[in-house]
Amino acid sequence: MRILGIGEYGDLAAMYSRLAQEGHEVRVWVEDEAYRRIHRGLLQFTDDWQAELGWVRAAGEDGCIVFESATKGEWQDALRRDGFHVIGGSAYGDRLEGDRLFGQQVMQDMGLEVARCERFYDIEAAIRFIENHPARYVYKSNGADSERTRNFVGTLADGSDVIALLDFYRQHSPTTDTSPVDFMLMEHVQGIEMGIGAYFNGTRFLSPVCLDWEHKHFFPGDLGELTGEMGTVVTYTGGQSLFQRTLAHLEDALAAGGYCGYINLNMIVNEAHIWPLEFTSRFGYPGFAICSALHRQSWANMFKTMLDRDSTTFATAPGFASGVVLTVPPFPYAYGYDHLAKGMPVLFHPDISDAERQRVFLAEVEQVGDYLVTSGVIGYIGVATGTGSTVQEASANAYALAGKVIVPNVRYRNDIGQRLVNGQLDLLRQWGYIDA
Repeated sequence: MRILGIGEYGDLAAMYSRLAQEGHEVRVWVEDEAYRRIHRGLLQFTDDWQAELGWVRAAGEDGCIVFESATKGEWQDALRRDGFHVIGGSAYGDRLEGDRLFGQQVMQDMGLEVARCERFYDIEAAIRFIENHPARYVYKSNGADSERTRNFVGTLADGSDVIALLDFYRQHSPTTDTSPVDFMLMEHVQGIEMGIGAYFNGTRFLSPVCLDWEHKHFFPGDLGELTGEMGTVVTYTGGQSLFQRTLAHLEDALAAGGYCGYINLNMIVNEAHIWPLEFTSRFGYPGFAICSALHRQSWANMFKTMLDRDSTTFATAPGFASGVVLTVPPFPYAYGYDHLAKGMPVLFHPDISDAERQRVFLAEVEQVGDYLVTSGVIGYIGVATGTGSTVQEASANAYALAGKVIVPNVRYRNDIGQRLVNGQLDLLRQWGYIDA
């Protein structure tokens, strides 16, 4: 195939590199200049993605454009109208993810009960709201998060910890006309957090669907910063009933919106309710890598399947896959990275096998001479994956592999999958969210 990758930060670099290693022609455009060294020496890059469109079109049915983010949906829709094969999302998908209140309304239209959400453009108004409606809240930024305004899950029943956080932002993060405040407060709901995702071929969902359990906090035991993701457990087994209750209701709207790619719905579930939280209208990272550990076909064949309107299924392995995110200081922050860890060597233990090496998906690295070294902006090295018939086996294999990636000061959570093993998986089966 001939593949043009388009994104802000090169988040799918590991996917592109895997495609290039398989012999496919790959060119990549990265919008943010700070990220343009990721996978340098491993991939071919372009400074002008539009200049590559003729190159893609000349490949005919084997030409494909892949988008990594949920911010370029209008570009994708325009390219599809112009006859290109495009995988990633759509403008409708962008709105599902980026406009949280719109996403919540869509979830209600799907027949799901949503937690109370309020959007604010003024910190004072949000503080008054909590004072008048004391409860436990979750703070979520709309649009691009800054390092100082990461999502925050409140603990106190009267919301006073969220008020204190908002007061800190009011004093230390003054807004401007070019950077207005924009965030949501969501009522906290109790239960088990999980996600359900599926590939969409422009007309219908492909089966099987994927269940996932992300671990977002930096430290074991769900302590520390919300990083986005420090590791995840996934399976393509047992999700059909939950899919029929949730994502299946979105099929017609996705088709009408021209969507083609992966989409995920994150939620909190308990014995009585499904509480939907948010959509991810794109490939997740490192989710795409962890999911592919269970794929029985290459990403090129997955692309062809997603672009085939008559396709209905793709081949996966049974059991679970676990992924462990590997980082170096000062992750999850950018400040100090150049001094602390950028340019460090990335090596592999001498006894790592070729098969094991294929289960490591590198992110912020580049080739310099004979060495791989840390690159990028925040020290996100990559993800080590493992599979198994149980969560315990999958995570044990992932950790054994993580130990064979040698980077000075590398660190990662050591409890990925543990809460599932300790009873959550049994509860989800008991409540009927995982098919027997």
